[in-house]
Amino acid sequence: MQQNDAVPGSAPARVIVVAGPSGSGKSRLARRLGLPVLMLDDFYKDGDDPTLPCIDLAGGSPIVDWDDAGSWNAAAAVEAIAALCADGSVDVPLYDISQSRRTGTRSLSLDGARYFLAEGIFAQEIVAECRRRELLAEALCVTQHPAVTFFRRLSRDLREHRKPPFVLVRRGLHLALAQRRVVEHAVALGCRVVSPETAYNEINLLLA
Repeated sequence: MQQNDAVPGSAPARVIVVAGPSGSGKSRLARRLGLPVLMLDDFYKDGDDPTLPCIDLAGGSPIVDWDDAGSWNAAAAVEAIAALCADGSVDVPLYDISQSRRTGTRSLSLDGARYFLAEGIFAQEIVAECRRRELLAEALCVTQHPAVTFFRRLSRDLREHRKPPFVLVRRGLHLALAQRRVVEHAVALGCRVVSPETAYNEINLLLA
């Protein structure tokens, strides 16, 4: 039996929340660990939602601020985490970033795992509620040098055609300038700042 397997009568599963700036290495960390992953970015609101916040950026007209927590459904994300911890499975939305809308649902199952990851750029927003509900195992904010994050994020977003290239460059420059503030915000909401490699090592220790 693997060390991350549950046994009859064991405690419910718990979540490891992984926050960090867009492009900081959260998804790569999740792939390396091999744990079940709840993709929190799938809880974005649809692009025609009238409550979406907008932002003025240099070089063009205002755009939807997809980096504002108001563009995301925190309550639905917490309920999905609670269901996974209690029941071991939940139906979650499938979100297409290039289309700015949900395209369906999928079933996520822990298959007996005692821990799972919940990762996304708004992950810090749910740390306090997960802690209050006693669902939280750990809350980390992974970060790297802003220049590394900028180029990795831009390369990923262009490769996946997430938005028009001009929008991605404008957004990327804005996020690079805001990265320190994003990390400080995550710390204020209960996350510990670590590098992706440190996060990998610490989570493996937890699993052991």
